[in-house]
Amino acid sequence: MTQTQARSFPVRLWRRATLMQRLGFVALTPTLITAVLLVTMLTRHQLMTLQAMGRSTADAIATQTASISTEPLRNLQRRELVRIAQSTGELPHVAHVQIRASDGEILADFRGHGDASPEDSLTMVRDVADHSDPSASPLGSVLVEVSLSEAIAAQHSSQRNAIIALLLSLFIAVVISWQAARWISAPLRRLARAVNQLGRGDRRVEVEISDQTEIGELQQGFNHAASALFDMQRGMERKIEQATIELARKNSALEAASVAKARFLAAASHDLRQPLYALTLFSSALAVEEHDPVRLDRIAHIQECVQALDHLFSELLDLSRLETGAMQVEITEFPLDHVFDEVSRNFRMIAEQHDLRLIVRPTRQWVRCDRSMLARILNNLVSNALRYTHTGGVLVGARPGPGDTVRIDVWDTGVGIDNENQTRVFDEFYRVEQHAEHQRDDGQRRGLGLGLATVQRLADLLDLHVVLKSRPHRGTLFSFLLPLTEPTLLGFDQQEEAPVLDVSGMRVLVIDDEPAILSGIRYLLKSWGCDVVTAEDRSQALEAVHEWPMPPDIVISDLRLRDGESGLDVLAALDHHFKGKIERPFARLLITGETRSDRLREIMAAKIPVLYKPVSPEQLREAMMTIWTASRAIA
Repeated sequence: MTQTQARSFPVRLWRRATLMQRLGFVALTPTLITAVLLVTMLTRHQLMTLQAMGRSTADAIATQTASISTEPLRNLQRRELVRIAQSTGELPHVAHVQIRASDGEILADFRGHGDASPEDSLTMVRDVADHSDPSASPLGSVLVEVSLSEAIAAQHSSQRNAIIALLLSLFIAVVISWQAARWISAPLRRLARAVNQLGRGDRRVEVEISDQTEIGELQQGFNHAASALFDMQRGMERKIEQATIELARKNSALEAASVAKARFLAAASHDLRQPLYALTLFSSALAVEEHDPVRLDRIAHIQECVQALDHLFSELLDLSRLETGAMQVEITEFPLDHVFDEVSRNFRMIAEQHDLRLIVRPTRQWVRCDRSMLARILNNLVSNALRYTHTGGVLVGARPGPGDTVRIDVWDTGVGIDNENQTRVFDEFYRVEQHAEHQRDDGQRRGLGLGLATVQRLADLLDLHVVLKSRPHRGTLFSFLLPLTEPTLLGFDQQEEAPVLDVSGMRVLVIDDEPAILSGIRYLLKSWGCDVVTAEDRSQALEAVHEWPMPPDIVISDLRLRDGESGLDVLAALDHHFKGKIERPFARLLITGETRSDRLREIMAAKIPVLYKPVSPEQLREAMMTIWTASRAIA
């Protein structure tokens, strides 16, 4: 054990001791030290006294023996000297008597009873002087050896008695100190238990006042503090309970407001898209047979306004669909360049109209993602970039990322975003304010502030992290990572030619409860050369097919019809009507502005193609041709 450990051991032992043990040790230590010192001092004093008494006794006996041996030594009376030695040796405590002549001859030698060890005896030698002639040399000498064994035995007995008395006194001291320690520590232990109960806070805590000493004052102070703390705790618990109830009420109100907002967005999106869809159909139908440049220019302005409204409503629709959980992730593998081409087609003309460059760099990478959601993300990012870019342009590209990923970049040379707004641009209805000199009276330049909010929601669904880097007046960069996959030729022929979208002669049954939409789509389809019949509900649809000599090639129906009727019910009724009468089923297409998740789940379960209002003429023509071709291939 090192010196440091040896020093720290008592400290650790003291720290582990209880308060009662410490108090007992403190009370017992002075008593123990005092008793040990007293026993040691008394024993030492007694031993010194015994030695002095033995020396005095030996000296007296030796002097007396030398005195009475003077004449026998002068006359060399050996018999008398032996008698003197014998009588002296019979005295108490005398162990050995020896009388010698002046020349050292032993004239008398007598040993008493018992053997005395050198340690337990005391020897005294006295010269025998000639009193008649003091100047003469001594006549001889007397040696007297006195035994101290009996005295030492008595001293040992005294020591034993003293030790017994010491132990008894120590035992009494231990009992007294232990009781004193218990008396002192008991109220402190009760205080400690009370403090533990006070920490749990389950009930009011109070300790008994044991006396009127400082401990009693401490107990009284604890009772006052515990009572005040208990009252304060109960008050805080009541306040917390009230705050919790209020917070739950506010959370319920927020949830109700969120649900109401989602329902409002869904209802408003559906109801507002109905006339917008009709306006899209009528404006497109007007442009089909119009040749007057002035009127065509006016129609182009109308269509531009319709496109701006369509963009705003699309933002609302996407947000409402995301909030209601209508969008479901469908992960597939596809070439990234197909999505890039779609983005380029959507925004190249818009960029050219405002003297901007839109650069979409081709790529051969294949990715795993939801294709429609990825396209929506890139469309929103490019649309947002063009809205806030006034000179230069927008770059869309892909570069290798860490591991098996590819990094998608959308980089613009626009007004940029300062640091304080970079954390807010993904919030709903937040728009970066532009200076007056940068503002344009352009529908494409306005927005509801939902584009980046929709990007963030879609990125969360796809588990993507969109990174924003921007400098004011220098531009903005949005980037995110996508997982790479191996290319495959299945279903993706890079040299695939677009089909000829000729729908002339196609028999089309259109079902919608809005007369304006029916009128607009009838006018548009007829301008394409289609044979069109319209209906507003199931009964009119069945009457129409009764009067029609041939079954329709395609049925286009709205999802929500009058009186709560569904387009799915109408399609089921038409299936039942034509059951066994036609060789192959007719093609079907749903067009809706609905965003409610339960309704959209019905569509997905039925596996019927769906378009969301407002539908552009190009989308409608392409969907009709694709669905009709697919139905013929299945047959």
